[in-house]
Amino acid sequence: MPVKVFGSPASAEVARVLTCLFEKDVEFQLIRVDSFRGPKRMPQYLKLQPHGEALTLEDGNVTLVESRKILRHIAAKYNHQGYKDLFGQGALERASIEQWLQTEEHSFDIPSADMVYSLSYLPPDMPLDGRGVPAAGMHPSHRQKMEEMLQLFEKSRRDLGKLLDIYEQRLGEMEYLADDKFTLADLSHLPNADRLAADPRSARLIESRKNVSRWWYTISGRDSWKRVKELQRPPSAEAPF
Repeated sequence: MPVKVFGSPASAEVARVLTCLFEKDVEFQLIRVDSFRGPKRMPQYLKLQPHGEALTLEDGNVTLVESRKILRHIAAKYNHQGYKDLFGQGALERASIEQWLQTEEHSFDIPSADMVYSLSYLPPDMPLDGRGVPAAGMHPSHRQKMEEMLQLFEKSRRDLGKLLDIYEQRLGEMEYLADDKFTLADLSHLPNADRLAADPRSARLIESRKNVSRWWYTISGRDSWKRVKELQRPPSAEAPF
């Protein structure tokens, strides 16, 4: 029985898990579930996830719903197949991976998601230089929303800038975050970092830091991530992998 993944590849949580499955050469079936369908969601999925969260993984009698727990499960259970260094080969390596996984979860995930969210509202031609929202020709309620999004963008830019300065120093010492090998610590960054890199207004956070830029170019070029990007295109058919 192949592993089953319920969710949309466009979701950062799902994309993170799919990348791990590809890295470990684990056969899986992707059951695409739109997080926004509400009552139209398939009954089988609602039995697993009655609140309709964005991700569920079924692996035999194990059901998991949080992407980083799923990463750990896959890397540990399928340790001897596929790419074998995802979760480290000893206690010290694993401790370093865990440290950077937690950094991604608690310090990178929220500000990067906030930045992507804010930029989805802010017009591409709006100056992001601290001068605020132009007053002319804008309904007051729309202007208020733009001001909120601009504040969110500026806060996330500050927070990410500080964090990526730490990454820049670390990546000047190591090839990757946890070690000189690609691990879950790097993999977990892929979905949100990809969204930052896709918008010129946020891509500068990566491009302006030599070591972070080199790291991003390397991890985003992995075959596993390219395959996930293919799945993020509109589906023509659903089949096990």
